[in-house]
Parts: sequence; C-alpha cells; structure tokens
Amino acid sequence: MMDKQLIQNLVEEKLQGAGYELITLKISAQNDILIEVDKLEGVDVEFCAELNHYLVEQLDAQGIEDYSLEVGSVSLTDPFRTKMQYQKHLNHDVEVLAADGKKYRGTLVSVDEESFAIETEVMVAVEGKKRKQKEIQTLTYAYDGVKYTKYDLKF
Repeated sequence: MMDKQLIQNLVEEKLQGAGYELITLKISAQNDILIEVDKLEGVDVEFCAELNHYLVEQLDAQGIEDYSLEVGSVSLTDPFRTKMQYQKHLNHDVEVLAADGKKYRGTLVSVDEESFAIETEVMVAVEGKKRKQKEIQTLTYAYDGVKYTKYDLKF
C-alpha cells in the first residue's frame, strides 16, 4: 500500500502559493491514486497536468512504481468538503440536506468561519388563511450541522 502522507505532502508542496486546495486524496488497495483539487477562480486543466507530471517525477525519484494516478477538479455535483468551496459558490443556487433530513434549495447568501446561510422559499401557515403561503426565509447552518451541501445544477 502506498504512503498516503507522502502523496499528501507532495501535493501540498506543489499547491502552496498557487491558490489551489486539496479536496480529495484517495488511494485504493491496488495503488490507484485519485487527487481532486479546487480553486476559487476555477481549476485550470494545465495546472492539473502540471501537478500530475510533478507527482510522477517525484514518485519515480522515490523508486515508487506500479500505480495509476488521476488528477482533476472536483465534480460540479459533489458535496462541498471545504469552506473555500462554499465561498466559491456564494450567490449561486445550492441544495442542502439538513441534519433533520429535510432538503432545501436556495441561494447561498453568506459564508463565514462557523456557518453559512441560504435564502429559500418556505411554505408557512398564515393565521386566518386556510392555505400555506410562500415566504422567503434565510436559513443558517453550521458546517457540521448538515449532511451535505452541493451546487444545485439546473438545465
């Protein structure tokens, strides 16, 4: 099995100062290495190729062989894993699965160190009315208070 800490150190060394953040590092039992990076301004395919080439050179220099390496950007439909991803999608439509199992769709309107907020339409009961009415509400969540948050891709 490949040394995950070694790979992580190599990746972080290359990412330092480039504005990229390591999002995913997975190594399978067959030494299939998956690295996903992200950046506020978006991921440049040339940077991914450069990172791939750098890692191959470094692993070869260490005498490591018999592995496969995949370097890319995070999928648009993957749940957010870092605060930077929340910042990247500020003012975009997102889907949130709250800890209580309720799913909300709305616009990501704020992001800070402890929490984020979405603006969404909610059906609320109004006194004196038989039917619930739509109301725009701002819902605030701690990052660890949701099961997932992801970009709400619409076609």
